[in-house]
Amino acid sequence: MSKYALITGGTKGIGKSVARCLGKMGYNLILTYATDTIMAQKLCADLRNEYDNDVIALRADSSDKKTIEIITHHIQNRGIKPDVLIFNAGLTCRDSFEEMKYDDWERVFFANVHFPVFLLQRLLGEINRGGSVVFTGSLMGILPHAMSLSYGVTKASIHALVKNLVKFLSPYEIRVNAVAPGFVDTEWQTNKPAEIRHSIESKIALGRFGDPDELAGIYKLLIENTYINGEIIIADGGYSYK
Repeated sequence: MSKYALITGGTKGIGKSVARCLGKMGYNLILTYATDTIMAQKLCADLRNEYDNDVIALRADSSDKKTIEIITHHIQNRGIKPDVLIFNAGLTCRDSFEEMKYDDWERVFFANVHFPVFLLQRLLGEINRGGSVVFTGSLMGILPHAMSLSYGVTKASIHALVKNLVKFLSPYEIRVNAVAPGFVDTEWQTNKPAEIRHSIESKIALGRFGDPDELAGIYKLLIENTYINGEIIIADGGYSYK
């Protein structure tokens, strides 16, 4: 029987590594992305060739309310019954507290919290029993994030959401968990100035940023282990050990 996984923000960074991991596990994939169609289509072609799976790139901006209907209609119209939902797409705003605009704050909250909540609500009846939902949280939802107030607060909201959703998803026999990454070598991090990277690395017990493939292994664990439910798995390499 064909297994399907939906990964929002599935064509870059952690989402891309998770897509490769699940493709190797035999999942057919629906990968959403916001802007770079050429890159998304190339990734899908590569995954299809490598794993002989059904892989679709779906343009769906998580900051746009219409995206919820776009994804829902695509899944319903194709008669897809997902086994796995990975809510990985996210936004940040690095404006200072003094300069932050209401519209930017609201946009980050919609993309990081409202979008996954109401997409999950719409897809709840489509997910196979025994399915798994995994959110991407963040270490910044646990430790203060001086660079983005909205990002830290929304990721803390995701952690609370996971704990609360356990009760609501239990009747559907669906588990829900989250991964809270620390500093990972994604597109967001690789362009940091060397001195900032060194400063961050000095606070990590392992002395380095994480690799997206290392994070993908944690998503795989949460999908495969059918007794893990309502957990936030922190993967930060031992951040702030000194």
